[in-house]
Amino acid sequence: MKITIWNENKHEKTNPKVAEIYPEGIHGALAKIFEGTEHQVQTATLEQPEHGLTEDVLNNTDVLFWWGHMAHHEVSDDIVDRVHKRVLEGMGLVVLHSGHFSKIFKKLMGTSCDLKWREADDRERLWVVDPTHPIAEGIGEYFELEKEEMYGEHFDIPAPDELVFVSWFEGGEVFRSGCTYKRGNGKIFYFRPGHETYPTYYNQDVQKVLVNAANWVKPVDRAYPTYGNAKPIEEISAKN
Repeated sequence: MKITIWNENKHEKTNPKVAEIYPEGIHGALAKIFEGTEHQVQTATLEQPEHGLTEDVLNNTDVLFWWGHMAHHEVSDDIVDRVHKRVLEGMGLVVLHSGHFSKIFKKLMGTSCDLKWREADDRERLWVVDPTHPIAEGIGEYFELEKEEMYGEHFDIPAPDELVFVSWFEGGEVFRSGCTYKRGNGKIFYFRPGHETYPTYYNQDVQKVLVNAANWVKPVDRAYPTYGNAKPIEEISAKN
């Protein structure tokens, strides 16, 4: 599997706390999750030419991870269209944390993707609500994160094709934290945890979910459908 991990890489350069937690960037920490596997992993960031997501890179990507937060507006619409096209063609997409507000996720969902939020060191408990789903493989009934940013309902997204995780927060809110979608030939997984000022991506359960997610969203070996005017498959008999 060829995996590309995209991160806007802004907080790491402006917030010393984030730089301390993720000295190689969030993208670097995510890439390390796949060390020792047979997968080919590369990273891309906002400041690179074409945001690191050239035609060649995307055409050689099976699964794209997307982390963004403070610079959604800086992502070129042309690159968003390019990623959107590749998802429809079959590339898997894993959208992380504040990527819910990214241009690509909103384009794929067709809604505002807005929500409630709070930074108050809430404890988060993620419940597995679909224990049969491959993304939840190896996860118990729930797992907890000691501190995280709160996201609360209502989350303005289309009803998920499958709901894998639901979060409860110490302040009382709940949130649909693990949602799957299919668009064209592509599969999408949204996974909520991962605020930049917490070491969430070092949590073993979170890492297991991300590995499972990559395996679930990866492309199937199937050609993209043909659309438009079509010739008949069978001979059409003459009509009187």
